[in-house]
Amino acid sequence: MKRKDGRTAQELRPLTLHMGYTHYAEGSALVELGNTRVLVTVSLTDGVPRHVSGREGWLMAEYSLLPRSTKERKERERQKISGRTAEIQRFLGRAFRAALDLSLLPNKTVVIDADVIQADGGTRVASLLGGYAALHMAMDRLVNQGKLDEWPLTEFAAVSVGWMSDGSLLLDLTHLEDENAWADLTVVATQSGDIIELHGAGEGRPVPKATYQAMLEMGLSHIPEVVRRVHAQLKNRV
Repeated sequence: MKRKDGRTAQELRPLTLHMGYTHYAEGSALVELGNTRVLVTVSLTDGVPRHVSGREGWLMAEYSLLPRSTKERKERERQKISGRTAEIQRFLGRAFRAALDLSLLPNKTVVIDADVIQADGGTRVASLLGGYAALHMAMDRLVNQGKLDEWPLTEFAAVSVGWMSDGSLLLDLTHLEDENAWADLTVVATQSGDIIELHGAGEGRPVPKATYQAMLEMGLSHIPEVVRRVHAQLKNRV
């Protein structure tokens, strides 16, 4: 089955990482996933929140859709973030904390900022891939500066899978496909298949157990490919 953009059901969109896209951040990447564009930066600051022991570090993530990232202008969330934004920030934070050994960064807070410049589906996935790349860049700098003795970041990647109204499963949904899906699932996992995070929901109907399992298996089967794509571009960065 060919999709509107010419891809097959299990074909990923083109993925490009522009590393070191901003000058001041410890790590940064502009992610292009199809027509989705996300700028991700990593900042390291001294100190941790009160609930965290100073013997370890902390990580927090912030996510934002910029005003013309969508077809109609979206107001900036100045006073109060939406439920969707809060949900995505918690999701990103949990995923990154599971992949980063914070005990190796005592009394440091890592802040990952993901700003969506253009949204065409998969903004969570793009934020995770860009965040991983930017974290890799930041940690590599610490190692080269002699400030970090052990590598703290676990290799991982993310993909989305959709259960469509015709019963088929599609990988890496565009916005239009996502709008017409009965359910979508974001799979975050290591290259070896260990699950870091799952985020998915049905749209107005239950998802059969067999369908959910098939969605998960499709996502996991493509994680190694995405890891390879990301690392190939990390190796080529200036």
